[in-house]
Amino acid sequence: MKVLLTNDDGIHARGLMALYTALCERGHDVTVVAPMQQQSGVGHSLTVYKPLQAVRFSQPGFQGLGVYGTPTDCVKLALGNLLPEPPDLVMSGINAGPNVGPDILYSGTVGAATEACHEDLASMAVSDDEDDPVDLLGKARHAVALAETLDWASMPRRRVINVNYPRGPLAESRGVRVCPQTTAVWKNSYLERRDPRGARYWWLVGEVPAKDVNPGSDKALLGEGYVTVTPLCFAFTDEAGLEVLQRTPLPDPAGR
Repeated sequence: MKVLLTNDDGIHARGLMALYTALCERGHDVTVVAPMQQQSGVGHSLTVYKPLQAVRFSQPGFQGLGVYGTPTDCVKLALGNLLPEPPDLVMSGINAGPNVGPDILYSGTVGAATEACHEDLASMAVSDDEDDPVDLLGKARHAVALAETLDWASMPRRRVINVNYPRGPLAESRGVRVCPQTTAVWKNSYLERRDPRGARYWWLVGEVPAKDVNPGSDKALLGEGYVTVTPLCFAFTDEAGLEVLQRTPLPDPAGR
């Protein structure tokens, strides 16, 4: 397969390197276009008020293009200008930290994969539930095997396959579970502090309350030690809300 590989942790991230190695081991034709800098939490954002610049990296066992932009910038630039033809698959990751439940709205990892699915390409976002993982290459090899196994032609159009790996070595996981996204959301809070001049600043903290997490959902199963696989779609029209609005007499702007 021709694979476009990106992430949101930056082109030097261990997770991206592990996926690159695993894909090359399987003989895939891999093109890396990834952010130059850490881009976690940028979601599906774009760079629109300044030009994109890039740096090419070539070292033993790795080649890629680092872009001073967001993960979505990387995918759009690759598909629009850098690749001679569309790839068979776009993979984003492996992210340091999970992307389950409400995380997908903020995740640059998922944002990059979403841009690919909008272009009607097979796309997979891959994340790991730890900041300093011990078995990245094993998980990367498994993610590549998943990508090779999936019947992409039978999947509904414009879907992201969101894969999350539990903490610890892959051999200690409890297996793979296909599951829905949890409906639980973050309970936000900020730590307030003062800089040396006395001005206030804030650090985002918070959590997803455990009591709100749906049993059998991605966040629940990931915490139980399963590899979770969740198909995501991004057609945002609310059909139930649409029906309510269509029955509602709305004010005519012309006063009729």
